[in-house]
Amino acid sequence: MSRPQPGTQAWLDQHVEEILEPDRPIIDPHHHLWKKRPGGDYLLENLWADTDSGHNIVKTLFMECRAFYLREGPEHLRPTGETLYVSEQARLSSEAEGKAEIAGIIAFADLTLAETAPELLEEVLARHEEICNGRFRGIRHAGARDKHPEQLSIALQAPPYLYGKESFRQGLRLLASKGLTYDTWHYHHQNQDFIELAQAVPECTLVLDHFGTPLGVGLYRGCRDEIFRQWQQDMKALSRCENVYVKLGGLAMPDNGFGWDQADKPPGSDEIVATQEQYYRHMIDCFGSQRCMFESNFPVDRLSVSYGVLWNAFKKMAAHYSETEKQALFYGTAAKVYRV
Repeated sequence: MSRPQPGTQAWLDQHVEEILEPDRPIIDPHHHLWKKRPGGDYLLENLWADTDSGHNIVKTLFMECRAFYLREGPEHLRPTGETLYVSEQARLSSEAEGKAEIAGIIAFADLTLAETAPELLEEVLARHEEICNGRFRGIRHAGARDKHPEQLSIALQAPPYLYGKESFRQGLRLLASKGLTYDTWHYHHQNQDFIELAQAVPECTLVLDHFGTPLGVGLYRGCRDEIFRQWQQDMKALSRCENVYVKLGGLAMPDNGFGWDQADKPPGSDEIVATQEQYYRHMIDCFGSQRCMFESNFPVDRLSVSYGVLWNAFKKMAAHYSETEKQALFYGTAAKVYRV
């Protein structure tokens, strides 16, 4: 009998845990919906299967993932296909009793249009606002770029030094003027560029996703300790930028290199804590609980760990913090940043 494929439900079901603190209210500020992506479809019913697995997930935030784009029409408006689809799923979630509600949507727009064609950027932002029916919260125009994308399982090739482009920074200033947030995803070797960006646009609320993605595959395999030491310094410097908030999660992606996505069985929460707690503790030490929020990054991290086990790991890592700090980490920071 062949072993279950990593990331499948049968594989995840090989390790099930009792849910810790099942009544604690949680906002999951980072998940996707999509079709025909790694691991298969992840639609509203799949999200609910995870959020109903025992933890008290009250609200969620959808994060853009370049899904459901329009196939025709002006290029700058094609991302509105994603918001059209997700907005309808959010409406359905708001009407379903006892289910997690998709309370906010972070969409995509090309922020560099602020310099070359500001009227187009204004148009797509207005269209997102109209479509989302009060749920539009911000933009993610990710900066992730690596010299060896062929070595990564999820490789986005943003323009070189996107964060340093004045056109991009103008886009962030426009977001700030509209009260919108900016989320980003990039790799560990881009953290210093992101620090410069945060310093250059202090009026914009910036949210760093996935710890700045310390890579552990390809060229970076075997370099974890070296990368971690530099990452520690970078996060300490970034924490001095008071406009930056951070999401604690996304460390179980295949490209982080912990290898769970290739194992015979998924990890338990104790293994996750033992392997990764140093990252979480350092972030909370640097930024404080009022600027940190736990995130699932599902279904990407679902390739390595189940939803119930992941949130158990978060609760174990937060166990020694005060109740006020826990409330911020699991709910309050996300509620404040995204106004949900």
